Order: sequence, then C-alpha cells, then structure tokens
Amino acid sequence: MFYKFDKEQLVFTKDPKKLRRALSITIGLLIGTFIAGRYMQFKALDKYEKQLIVLNLEKEKNKFTEEKFIALIKELNMKFPHIVYAQARIESGNFKSAVFRQNNNLFGMREARVRVNTAKGTNLNHAYYDNWKESVYDYAFYQCRYMSNADTEAEYYQALDASYAEVGGTYSKALKQLIEKEQVKSKF
Repeated sequence: MFYKFDKEQLVFTKDPKKLRRALSITIGLLIGTFIAGRYMQFKALDKYEKQLIVLNLEKEKNKFTEEKFIALIKELNMKFPHIVYAQARIESGNFKSAVFRQNNNLFGMREARVRVNTAKGTNLNHAYYDNWKESVYDYAFYQCRYMSNADTEAEYYQALDASYAEVGGTYSKALKQLIEKEQVKSKF
C-alpha cells in the first residue's frame, strides 16, 4: 500500500506521498474521533447538568418559607387563616419539630383513614408528605370535611378543642394567645 512498483527496475520502492496521505488520514480520524467523543461527553454532561438544575429548581420551589405558607393559605381560601397559621406554628414547634422536618407535616396530622388525603403514609406516628404543600392541602381537606359547619371563630375553636387537640379546652387558649402575641391576624 505504501509502496509502488517500479516496472523498469522490477522492484518495490517506498512511496512517500501515499505514506503521508495515510498518516494524514489516520491522524485526521483520530482527531475527529477525539473531538466527536468530547462533544458527546459534553452533550451528556450538559443534559445531566440541566436535569440537576431542574431538580434544584423544583427543590427550591418546594422549600418552605413562612411567606410561601401564608400565600398558600390565602390561595386556598381557607376558613380563619390566622387560626390555621397559628395551628401550624404550635403543631410544628415554630417549624422546627422532627415531625415537620422529617414528615413535611405542618399540622401534626395523623394519616387519615376515612377522608380524602394527600399523605404518603405514617412516620413518627404522624402522616408524612412529599413536601410541606401536601400537608397544607391535606389540612384543607380536613377543614372541608370536619370544619365546614363552623361559621364563627368561636365555633371553629370549639370544634378544634373537641376533635383536633389531645387536651380539650387548652388548645384554643394557646392558639388565641399566639394569635394575639404575634399579631397573626395582620398577616391575613
């Protein structure tokens, strides 16, 4: 291949043009393969990085803040939103309890067995959710199912004392104190 036949002398001699061409083609293929490989690697990394960015954006979007929580309560048009907010503060230990951090459970809710709910199961003897918003949606379902007849704050507190809290009577007192002290109504 890199030799040519000399008919006059009847011998094979090296052909430097063919050798250079073969080397050029081989080097070109190696460089092309390297570039194509790097391009594919960068393309794959780019796709992976985009997926990570989407996951991080989703995580950031679902990250809990009091402002987002208040906005969701308003968006869902919940009854007595200041009481709902106070409940979340008490039940979650000011958004620091293990049930809140591990279960995304703002309201200390148990997994509902009879009504519609958004819980994924039970952990730490409480319902757990994919994110804190699911906990708020679940409370909205609770409110629709069990608190729909409470037309006044007094009736709402009475219903909470009777069914929601473990210790009757003192729960609404704690809620009222927090609402007064923190001026919760002004947030709504």
